[in-house]
This record gives sequence, structure tokens and C-alpha cells, in this order.
Amino acid sequence: MTITNNSTTGTKSIVLRSHARYYDFVARLLTLGRRGTVHDRIVERASLISGERILDVGCGTGSLALAAKACVGVSGSVCGVDASTEMIERARHKARRGKLKVDFQIATVEALPFPDRSFDVVFSTLMLHHLPRLVRRRCASEVARVLRPGGRILVADFQIPARQRRGWMARFHRHGFVALEDVHELLTDAGLQILESGELGLSDLHFTLAAKEKS
Repeated sequence: MTITNNSTTGTKSIVLRSHARYYDFVARLLTLGRRGTVHDRIVERASLISGERILDVGCGTGSLALAAKACVGVSGSVCGVDASTEMIERARHKARRGKLKVDFQIATVEALPFPDRSFDVVFSTLMLHHLPRLVRRRCASEVARVLRPGGRILVADFQIPARQRRGWMARFHRHGFVALEDVHELLTDAGLQILESGELGLSDLHFTLAAKEKS
């Protein structure tokens, strides 16, 4: 992991660079080999509909974005953004290999390169714990901006293990955690309404589903 300076926003963003080749392998370890199941549950919680416009912020190697594309079909669109060139290159390779039309772009989560009200659903998975608090708030503000009225965001991330247990995964996983109440505060401060939250039932993952008020 390296930290790069974002000249557009003047903030520092954490970027996973050299780990792109091993990202999927590490993610499988952190989710106890059930990463596909994690994506299935995230997509299910978001209640994706054919034809919707989807954005995956901090998309990594694109696995969730590709799973979302299978749900929204040819009439829907999916875009994934990540600050790491290496991650995006790997995501594009996976899209070509799977013959799926997904738009992967290099961008920072605190300066999304999209017009207001561009998307029906935004995903943020296993990403917030990498960001400093200030960047998290800017990310949430940007997500609220690009969501259409009535649009939804689903955040999934690691929480502090129950009863403070510190097993092999907690020792292996060094990137930190995000408390569920912190996610709620982040989203509500950005003007979003919490709809549902809880445990995903896999590893120490929690989720929050929120929506932008209809206008």
C-alpha cells in the first residue's frame, strides 16, 4: 500500500498499488473463501433492478461491479472507479475475459468524475476503512451528489470483531475497521436516510443501506 497526493483535491488518498496482483487472493482469505457469496449478499441487499445505473466506488479489481452487471442486464450500466491504475487494469482484464461491458475508470472517491444525479445505486465495499476521516466525509458527500433522488447506497465493511476476539484473521487483517455507528453518522451527515443495516453473516462484515430523499 502506498499513499499518493491528489493534486485535484489537495488531500491524501490511500492507494493500493503493488497489491493488485494478489488482491483477489487476499480478499478470499479475509472472507474465509466465500467472496462470491459476499458479493451475492451485497447485491441482494441492494435489490438491483434490470436497467439501473450502478457505481462501485473503490472497486478494486472489479469483482462486485461485474456481479452487479449480471443483475442489471444489457439495459443497465455499471461503472467502477479506483485510484489505483493497477487495480483498474486488472478489473478491465476481468471484464474483457468475462465479455461484460463495465466502465472502469481511474478516479478518487473524493472527486468523482460524474455529473449530479448520475446513478441509481452506489456501492462502497471494504473501502472506507482505508480512508482518513476527512476523505470519508468527502466521499460520502460525492456519493450523495451523484445519486439520483430516491437512489440507494450500500456500504459494506469490516467491524470490530464481536467480544473483541483477535483470531488469525484479525491478526492478518491490518487495514482497520469501521464501526457501524460511524457509517450511519457519515451517511446521515451527507443527507442520506438509513434504511437497513446489520451483519452480512460472513466474517466480521456489516452493511448499511441508505437512500437519497426523493425530490
